[in-house]
Amino acid sequence: MFDFGFWELVVVGLVALLVVGPERLPRLAREVGRWVGKIKQFVTSVRSDIEQEIKADELRRMLEDQEKEIHRLKTMMEDTEQDLRREVHQAQDKAESAAREAGARSGEHTSPGETPAKARDD
Repeated sequence: MFDFGFWELVVVGLVALLVVGPERLPRLAREVGRWVGKIKQFVTSVRSDIEQEIKADELRRMLEDQEKEIHRLKTMMEDTEQDLRREVHQAQDKAESAAREAGARSGEHTSPGETPAKARDD
């Protein structure tokens, strides 16, 4: 947190010993240690909360991206289904028209009492 070297701490300790005195210095050191511990705990708690919020935000973004992808895939599937239905319908129409055409051709060459094989032989 703070960048204090050994000599800076020695100077602070000597000044505290001169100002506070040897009788009250241990109590002051305990109080300072307690406050430093509380500050470290607070900073750790805030850092943890921020990290949790960042993770939650990332998860929300990932969920939104996945929902967009799912929507895109559903749309693609619906389009494919419509295309397949259209193609099946067109194939059925072609098959029906081919069957009608074949029936019409075979009806042109045969008379009511003849079979199609006999008409072709003639």
